[in-house]
Amino acid sequence: MIRRVAVYCGSAMGADPAFADMARDLAAEMVQRGLGLVYGGGRLGLMGIVADAVLAGGGEVHGVIPQALVDKEVAHTGCTTLHTVAGMHERKAKMTELCDGFVALPGGIGTLDELFEAWTWNALGYHAKPFCLLDVHGFWSGLSGFMDHVSASGFLSTGRRAQLLEATAPAEALDKLDEAARNATQGMVW
Repeated sequence: MIRRVAVYCGSAMGADPAFADMARDLAAEMVQRGLGLVYGGGRLGLMGIVADAVLAGGGEVHGVIPQALVDKEVAHTGCTTLHTVAGMHERKAKMTELCDGFVALPGGIGTLDELFEAWTWNALGYHAKPFCLLDVHGFWSGLSGFMDHVSASGFLSTGRRAQLLEATAPAEALDKLDEAARNATQGMVW
């Protein structure tokens, strides 16, 4: 079911070298499974690492980047396909169109924005594509705990909370995406 995975992650490296290691590990697992990468089209930080690793493994990389970032010369010019769009709204829409599921590696407010918009669009029925947090050394544990709090406070159903998949290894994340995508095509709520 999953042919292309949108990877949300930081345009910075982050403070822990394990973040970059996980980006490389995810890329290797994707290449091994024949999965294409959809990502934000940048050459910096974890974004650049995951793209470079997929390309080095012979995989396909579909970058989607706003013109303003192309103008700042942060675009990854080695992508299999680089889509230049007007702005961030178009970027997120194009990434959603191109992928079959989403993985979030460590990142900042841009990563959170992308993740929550994908989740919101799913909740509104714009797509049925699954998403998974790929945790590195507890990076996502605070967010996970907060979402439990949001659910316990009555602002997020337990079913909707369960949609935010969580994994600690690339193979686990991709397996969960695949299972959730299969369930979605069978009409099951995941």
